[in-house]
Amino acid sequence: MKIKGKSWKFGNDVDTDAIIPARYLNTSDPKELAKHVMEDADKDFPNKVSAGDIIVAEKNFGCGSSREHAPIAIKGAGIQAVVAKSFARIFYRNAFNIGLPIFECEEAGDKIKEGDQIEIDADSGVIKNLSTGEQYIAKPIPPFMQELIASGGLIEWTKKKIFK
Repeated sequence: MKIKGKSWKFGNDVDTDAIIPARYLNTSDPKELAKHVMEDADKDFPNKVSAGDIIVAEKNFGCGSSREHAPIAIKGAGIQAVVAKSFARIFYRNAFNIGLPIFECEEAGDKIKEGDQIEIDADSGVIKNLSTGEQYIAKPIPPFMQELIASGGLIEWTKKKIFK
């Protein structure tokens, strides 16, 4: 699986309240959540982001509460992947459960700048910064996890296995 898009840069310790503020948790509709994604980190982000974009962050992305709404809001906004130096453990699991590919790569978190065009090869873990020509190596997504993503998340994957 190849992922290609424009990067949006965020720093360290972006918590789930910054990803989707608690005041919007009265719904789990991805389109409604997308209208407010990252607005506490960048109030204009929901209006600037486009389908196919990629979030790049520093360490501990998705820390804070265990709400599944955070990766749902990101995916609902059309963001196709998140690259960070590291992820909070519960966000990491929730992202795969809803079918959002994420990649841990310290060098990419340091060097990719906002607006850079990047390409990610999920099979190999290679992240290419098409704007600078640099290349970084993330942990590749294991085949089973890629299957979850391709299915649209754990629930859809399970439905396919049960009702095939």
